[in-house]
Amino acid sequence: MELPDQVLLSDLLHHRVRCDQGIDHGAGVMAWMHPPVHRLLGWVSRPSALRNSRDVWRLDQWRGISDQEVFVKGLPSVSDQLTLERLPTLIDADLVDRHGERLGQIADLTFVPATGKILHYLVSRSDPRLPGSSRWRLTTDRILDQQPGLVTTGLSALDDLPLARSSVRQDLLRRSKHWREQIQQIGDRAGERLEGWLEEPPWDGTAGWVERDQDNADHWDDSGDWEGSYATTPESVRDQTSEFASPLEPLNEDLDDPLNGWDESDWREDPPRSRRPRRGRPHSSAPDPQEESDSDPWV
Repeated sequence: MELPDQVLLSDLLHHRVRCDQGIDHGAGVMAWMHPPVHRLLGWVSRPSALRNSRDVWRLDQWRGISDQEVFVKGLPSVSDQLTLERLPTLIDADLVDRHGERLGQIADLTFVPATGKILHYLVSRSDPRLPGSSRWRLTTDRILDQQPGLVTTGLSALDDLPLARSSVRQDLLRRSKHWREQIQQIGDRAGERLEGWLEEPPWDGTAGWVERDQDNADHWDDSGDWEGSYATTPESVRDQTSEFASPLEPLNEDLDDPLNGWDESDWREDPPRSRRPRRGRPHSSAPDPQEESDSDPWV
């Protein structure tokens, strides 16, 4: 059974230890490490809840892992809880920034099972025992100084570290920040387009109509009569008609006369129709012929 390339210490401690003789030595309770070189040497399990003894396992005794158990080979070293608490460790140590202010607490670490080398630590802002809390990745080169219960870094804020696992609150904050940035970008684009529309010149067709209206306004005199090339006078009609005539052919006034070909009989007045009695006057049986001939029925 092959070992994984990288393992979280919390995953290792959640598994129960079973030796090659089939004996269950209980679940892991703590790590055995050497902080100056950032190396994990082994871990400790608790075989019984009624006894104060602890079983210490070296990392090279680890042979395999399953969903719930860790398989080891050989016998453990027996110790007690008071002695193990004196071992140096960086787990549960406070993390401080360059100004000495607390940023969080080291809650977990990632190591290589074959060599025990610690790749990075996981920092929690709040209590690491709270489920679903966020974790930030702290590499060993970011650590300036370390002592029991305290780790000093050159960070200015915890957000300077990459986020390894985010909580529900952290996901909500990150998504809301992304939404605010998107809304800001949409607003900026809409403002730029609106400014572009306001700065665009008017249509060419509109400008032509404005110039034509301005030119036509000059042809009106003070009396309200139309002057200029659009006046409907005989001279203007003759000038406009001559534009379409050939310069080599003489102008025929009879053909160009717009009134030529009209018959006066078409313009004769129709006989007057009988006049209807007006409202408000007494109705008479016979109309007066003198009154009917003198009055104009079209007035």
